Amino acid sequence: MQERTTPRGPDRRPPAAPDDGAAWSVYGDRLSRLWTPHRIAYVRGEDRPAGGYDRPGGCPFCAAARVPAGEELVVAHGTHVFAVLNRFPYNPGHLMVCPRRHVADYTDLTTDETAELAAFTQTAMRVIRQVSGAPGFNIGMNQGAVGGAGIAGHLHQHVVPRWGGDTNFMPVIAGTKVLPQLLEETRDLLTAAWPARP
Repeated sequence: MQERTTPRGPDRRPPAAPDDGAAWSVYGDRLSRLWTPHRIAYVRGEDRPAGGYDRPGGCPFCAAARVPAGEELVVAHGTHVFAVLNRFPYNPGHLMVCPRRHVADYTDLTTDETAELAAFTQTAMRVIRQVSGAPGFNIGMNQGAVGGAGIAGHLHQHVVPRWGGDTNFMPVIAGTKVLPQLLEETRDLLTAAWPARP
């Protein structure tokens, strides 16, 4: 890092960046960060089954696959996949599209599962936009524990709505993520707006 001298001593801030629309963070890079301190319960493994999540018997996605839409956190069911809200959301409306089958790797999905997972992801985006006006999304899946998957045994695709300013002073100053709606209310809105299966 380039060091400059100020009247108070060395200045260790990064050098001024060209004005290309990307701001430098306090870390000296151009990365945006979505802080999620409320997820610490998940990181610590609170309420994690003794045998872990990787076996179907302890897998919360396998359990959710048996729950009717509109109950608990389940939003909608398809033939091969279903949509469920994240219990520890990054943002309001954060849901996951999961295959019904307990399968870990994206390459192990059947053609029908892959097609319906993609279609459900598109539907999730449309429905979330309809009920919340989200202008952007983060969509993706983490493969394997070393790839960041918290529940590596059961594939799941995250659909995270984003708004300008959704990371604000509350997480930074107060260590608190503001979620303005109860998960059950979010589920009800999404379930009601989800198109009926033909």
